[in-house]
Amino acid sequence: MGRLKDRSAQARAGHALLAISACVCLVGWFGCAEKSERAASKTEQGVALAPATVPPVELQAPEPPNTEKYAEIVDNEFIVADREPLSTFSIDVDTASYANVRRFLTQGMLPPRDAVRIEELINYFPYDYPQPTEDKAFSANVEIAACPWNGAHRLARIGLKGKEIHAEKRPAANLVFLLDVSGSMSAPNKLPLLKSALQLLVQRLGENDRVAIVVYAGAEGLALPSTSCEHKAEILNALERLQAGGSTNGGAGIILAYDVAVKNFIPGCTNRVVLCTDGDFNVGITDQSKLVRLIEEKANSKVYLTVLGFGEGNLKDSTMEQLADRGNGNYAYIDTLQEAQKVLIEQMSGTLVTIAKDVKIQVEFNPAKVGAYRLIGYENRKLKNEDFNDDKKDAGEIGAGHTVTALYELVPPDQLKKENLDKPGVDPLKYAKPAEPKPAVESTSTAFSNETMTVKIRFKAPEGDASKVIERGFVDEGLDDSKASDDFKFAAAVASFGMILRNSPYQGNSSMSSVLELANEGQGPDRSGYRKEFLELVRRAQDLPGRTAAR
Repeated sequence: MGRLKDRSAQARAGHALLAISACVCLVGWFGCAEKSERAASKTEQGVALAPATVPPVELQAPEPPNTEKYAEIVDNEFIVADREPLSTFSIDVDTASYANVRRFLTQGMLPPRDAVRIEELINYFPYDYPQPTEDKAFSANVEIAACPWNGAHRLARIGLKGKEIHAEKRPAANLVFLLDVSGSMSAPNKLPLLKSALQLLVQRLGENDRVAIVVYAGAEGLALPSTSCEHKAEILNALERLQAGGSTNGGAGIILAYDVAVKNFIPGCTNRVVLCTDGDFNVGITDQSKLVRLIEEKANSKVYLTVLGFGEGNLKDSTMEQLADRGNGNYAYIDTLQEAQKVLIEQMSGTLVTIAKDVKIQVEFNPAKVGAYRLIGYENRKLKNEDFNDDKKDAGEIGAGHTVTALYELVPPDQLKKENLDKPGVDPLKYAKPAEPKPAVESTSTAFSNETMTVKIRFKAPEGDASKVIERGFVDEGLDDSKASDDFKFAAAVASFGMILRNSPYQGNSSMSSVLELANEGQGPDRSGYRKEFLELVRRAQDLPGRTAAR
């Protein structure tokens, strides 16, 4: 319970701050005009104090308005394989949703449905997938076994493993910290935590690495020009001096940060902007679509992006996710210093070093073996089938040592009518002759008739423009629950948990009890302790009312 106790302590500290704020409000109400003037003066300087007067209706601090924003997610549906045998999507290595869900549960609340992105819950955890061979950027494997929440279905797990790069072989890094120091970042779990997190990272950087610091509030500024990590004290001191105050002009900061990164570009090495913010852009470019277009434009400079989200109450998750997706980047949410340790230290190479970009997956299902399929998660990462061969189409990046997992729920052909999935097609066309239907099952080549699915992966080198493709067919060996690997069981447990939290219509027989049982079976060595923490979170969720009624 160590990790969750720490986070509970942080939640209690937050309540204590509210109590202190209430006392400050009372002092302002009963105090003299001179004190009010001093408070107003300090507020103008960026120090957050209670207003000089409060209405004499209640003697308690009001709850701050919650303006958190999440993009709407509509669960993927089952698709009949003989009508649409191809499924195409971009990979996703973001993990922000899991840490954010943990924050809600640790505070005794259910997360909003749209805060739960199941693929990010699954990909938060490392998996023991085979290492790629020396000449490959990553390996790919598939495991198919019984579906835990629907005994009549099968579950396919696609797993990618990025090539690991040891710390001593990590290429030099040109990093630009783009830091939100606006007034909204003054809370303890925002700028103070941000500074501690980046100080951890700076301590681990090598003498060949460089760091610049760009800050933005009402206006942008260069707090530290690009500085060699031979002078770490100078970098650490610059971080320590940062203070919060003012509004948020993120667009201007983005432009300056990329200009600094390009000016100090190191060919063949890591060139990355690290954006740290709550995502609440309220001055300058404030429209999310315009911010995304700005990031897309800057991504052409071959400078990558890492987005680190902080805080609560005004968290603009949807903005930060989109910036990372369109900026050739990754997105993590930092709720504690332990999470900063995981993202920036334990997974330093994966966070900072891109080994393949524009990674797309296309799966072709054999209708003779698969009646229907459903991709679990990745709703905002789906691509058109023709996008797979389009090298101009942006997709996700994979970092050194990263694992990427995707799950498909498969319906056997003989289950289609039983589950009313074999719905009739459209009426014959009146003015145009429809294309002759292709008898997919009969035309399956004898050589591949046993295969369940073929997985294709298209990707580019980090600084390349032409893509490569790897392709492999996979057969369902008929594994039952007991024969599935620990990683398969655990990933399935996390997916089931996510579906319960989202109150998904596809959760089947999922329950908190079944999630705990399956996750326990798949816990494995758990060297990092993250799977044990997951079990603790499920137990917390089990005790909460609402969407977790199925226990």
